[in-house]
Amino acid sequence: MQRGQYLSLGLGISLVALGVLGFVPGLQHPVNAIAAIHGTEVQLGYLFGLFPINPPLNFVYLIAGILGLVGAIGLGGSRVYGRSAFFFFAILALFGVMPGFNTTFGLMPIFGNDVWLHSAIAVIGFYLGFIDTPGLLEIASKAPEDAIPFNGKLQN
Repeated sequence: MQRGQYLSLGLGISLVALGVLGFVPGLQHPVNAIAAIHGTEVQLGYLFGLFPINPPLNFVYLIAGILGLVGAIGLGGSRVYGRSAFFFFAILALFGVMPGFNTTFGLMPIFGNDVWLHSAIAVIGFYLGFIDTPGLLEIASKAPEDAIPFNGKLQN
């Protein structure tokens, strides 16, 4: 496995864990609170008392995490996952700081510490999708066992 695949796997595991932990009522403080934010009521809890979450946001984390696990299968898949994660979580981070959009129209709370979380995921996705490009020597570090040597002339 290449470094990009490990990053995709780690990000996928982290997001799946975040999504699953969001459904555990004992980890939410307070559980099922109703917040009126900019005229929109949102049902939410704070995971570990830090991150505002609710069931739709937990499903988003689960889906993004499962896609990360699937993307870790191949190097190309991990790059596509990194680019997708960058764009998606960067948009969520931007929406989180904009009044009126920070509850995604009353569906999910993406304000407060979620902005920092989504920004960090976007930075990891940017590195994974755009910067971490393995060279050809990393991809094919050794020749296949059945390769025929080629020195400019065809050999029989």
